[in-house]
Amino acid sequence: AHSPPAPANVGDFLGAQSTVAMAQASKKESILDLNKYVDQGVRVKFQGGREVQGILKGYDQLVNLVLDECVEYLRDPDDPYRITDDTRTLGMVVCRGTQVSLISPMDGTEEIANPFVAAEE
Repeated sequence: AHSPPAPANVGDFLGAQSTVAMAQASKKESILDLNKYVDQGVRVKFQGGREVQGILKGYDQLVNLVLDECVEYLRDPDDPYRITDDTRTLGMVVCRGTQVSLISPMDGTEEIANPFVAAEE
């Protein structure tokens, strides 16, 4: 009863294609593909209700963002979920990915009336 020799390494055991697939799978990829929005205007909403708008300059796989020419939209002091027309210029901002809840491009978006709110009579 002679057993076959053990493989020299895992790559020999799995085959070369599997090794390549494993290498690609282990490479960290961003959950979002934001490449098409680099150097374009984006609006970002954060956990807690803050909203900013700026030009996306960079990002990483954790969705940490760098925005330039950034402007924060201030909230109503009486209702923290309502955004006012008041703004505050921030300049260049680094946004922590764990706090980002929404990223939307500025081109092709417009605000509409809420269709689910009953019309006032």
